[in-house]
Parts: sequence; structure tokens; C-alpha cells
Amino acid sequence: MPRAVYVLALGIFAMVTSEFAVAGLMPQLAEGLDATVPQIGYLITAFSVAMSFGGPFLTVSLLRMRQKHALLLLFAIFLVGNLLAATASGYPVMLAARVVGGIAAQAFFGISISLCAQLAPVELRGRSIAVLMNGLMLGTLLGLPLATVIGEHLGWRAAFWAIAVLTVLVALGTVAGVPDTDHAEGGGSLRTELGALRNRRLWLAFVTSTLIIGATFSLFSYVNPVLTEITGFSAGSVPLLLVAYGAATVVGNTVVGRLADRYALPVLAVGLALNTVFLAGLALFAQLRVPAVGLLLGVGLVGVTMNPAMAARVQRIGNARPLVNTVHNSFITLGVILSSLLGGLAIDARGLRAPLWLGVAMAAAGLLTLLPDALRARRAVPGRRAVPDSGAAPGSGAVSERHPGAEGNNTRVADAKVVETLTTGS
Repeated sequence: MPRAVYVLALGIFAMVTSEFAVAGLMPQLAEGLDATVPQIGYLITAFSVAMSFGGPFLTVSLLRMRQKHALLLLFAIFLVGNLLAATASGYPVMLAARVVGGIAAQAFFGISISLCAQLAPVELRGRSIAVLMNGLMLGTLLGLPLATVIGEHLGWRAAFWAIAVLTVLVALGTVAGVPDTDHAEGGGSLRTELGALRNRRLWLAFVTSTLIIGATFSLFSYVNPVLTEITGFSAGSVPLLLVAYGAATVVGNTVVGRLADRYALPVLAVGLALNTVFLAGLALFAQLRVPAVGLLLGVGLVGVTMNPAMAARVQRIGNARPLVNTVHNSFITLGVILSSLLGGLAIDARGLRAPLWLGVAMAAAGLLTLLPDALRARRAVPGRRAVPDSGAAPGSGAVSERHPGAEGNNTRVADAKVVETLTTGS
């Protein structure tokens, strides 16, 4: 695996630590900013809204820059956001800080995934994205608990100062460890990048990703109050539980990364089905410590860990260029927006268990969005005529079943065989 992939993973780690820090610092932020817990939850929403709607526009403005230079510029913008957070005098300033950080983080995700796909061999793209996404998983395993501990002992401002220092260090690592490549795979033409977005199947894949992440974050956005107020754990126990959750995400991400290149669709189906069960179980038994911890770890194994399979599916239908990856990540963060926003409203109306039921509904809806591709994959079993990709736009860079490469064809056949087994039981 190219060394640059690991450096990019450190960048993802820094940005995810900042994104998730609010979830672990809710009580301190609520007290320090004179706000309610749902209002602090809306800071997660603000970060995600900025990612979803601001990130793609920033990515478009960077398309003609060398990717390494673009990454360094994004580090600078992200650093400004964290410095604002560390020195925030009130809720409005913190809100602005989250917006700045979110815009930079989304563009960084898209360009990093594109560069990662460009540096790794085609048959290892899923694994390389899994390595990159380990930055996200380690953000929950190490970054979030560390930010929580720092917040509890030194104050929430110290947590954002620490993230600012980490951002500078990773930027220096990028200078030394990431090659100065030219534009992304396929060039930097905006027209070419936009062409892939005319594929109808691509938009359905985007929606699936929204629902997968939304289901997971219906729990994760409010994990601290759920564990302390319903399950009865002390505030000091929460960082240890988050470490365990993060460890589960690292294991799940590694397994999914191994399977994503050949079995993306079946992996997503199994992951969504299990997440539905785990979230429903937690909604019913959150008051019982042992089942609650087990179900929390279950969500860790099959929630955000679907990222490599989600990315592999999107890149197979669309392409691996920055704009497609950034728009995909915008839909992912739209899931965070919906779950944190609707979750906050649900808490106000029905209490802390309500977001968990919201997650159940989103995971079940995600399963339904897989049906068209599952039926399509089943018709692609050897001996059956492949269905043309009528939704792909000319020049989009999408891999079409009408003219598949060897790797793409083998992947579709593998998906088709597993889907047929799942749907027929034989």
C-alpha cells in the first residue's frame, strides 16, 4: 500500500476527531456556551450541513489545482475553523467555527479518496479506501475518547487546541509523505466531472449511503446522554465505552475493506440488516448495561464500517474522481444532518430512546434502496444476458455492463452469485 494512503488517513483522523468531538463534549459545551443538549447536537448538524452543501463547491474551485496543493490549502482552512472553536466566546462563534471546519473537511475527504484510488491498483481500491477510512475509525477509537478526556480534565477549549496542533502536524506530514501528483484520474475538466452525475443509479447509491450513516448517527450523535441517562453509566465510563466502540469499527472496517472490491452489494445488505436489529435491540434494552454494551459494539461493527463498500459501489457506478467522491460524502453527511436534526426533535418530543427508533427506520429504508441493484445483479448471473446501464452518461467514466473490464465483470459476477444465494436461500 502506498505510504501516502497512510498519511491521508492521518488527515482524515484529525478531521473526524474534530467532527465527533462535540458528541463527547456535550455536557461541557452546553454549560460553557449556555446552551441545551439538543442545541449542542445542532452543532453536529451545522458541521454536517457545511460538509454537504459547502464541500462540493469548494472541491469544484480546487479541481484545477495539483491535489497536494489543494490538500494543504484545506488543512489551512480547517485549522482556522478549530482555532475559532478553541477561542469561541459564545454559541454563534462556535456555530461559525463548525461551518468553516465542515466545508474544509468535506473537500478533504473527496480529494483524499480520489487520490487514494489513483495511487492504488484498481483491484485494491476497496482495501486502500479501507486503510484511508481507518482514519475515521481511529477517530472514534482514539480521537473522540481523547478529546472527551481532555475536555473533562482541561476543559472543552483545550480539546480544540489539541486538534489544531494535530492539524499542523499532519499538514507537515502531507508535505513530506504525499506525492505531488497532477490532476485527478481523468483530468480536471468540470464538464467531465459533472457528466458522471447524470447517472440515475449513482443517485440511488448516494441515497443508500445517506441512510446507512443516518441510521448509525441516530445513536452516535446522542451516545453520551443515552449511555449516562438511560443505561446509567458514569460520565467517566463513557470514554472507555467509546474506545470499545471505536475498536469495533476498526475491526468491521478491516473486514469490509477485504470484501468491498468483490462483494460490495451483499456486504451493504447484510450490514443494514444487522444494524436494524442492533438499533432496535438498543432501543428496547438500553436500560440493561450488558445488552446495551453488546448492542453498541454491534452498531460499531456494521455502521460507519460500510464506508469501503459504499465507496466501491459508487466508484463502480460513477467514477473515482474528486467531485463524485465529494458529492458522495455530501450524501453521507446528509445522513448525519438528518439523524442529528431529527434526533434532537425526537428527544424533545419522545425522550432519548426516540433517535434509536429513527435509526431503525433509516436502516430498513436503506435495505429497500438496494433492491433495484440486487435484482439487476441477479439478472447478471453467468448464462443470463447482462442488463445495459441505461442510466450512465456518455463520458462519465462509469463502468458499464455492456463493455466491462475483467475486474469489473468479475466483481459483478461475485455480487450476483451472493445476491442470488441470499434471495433464493440456495
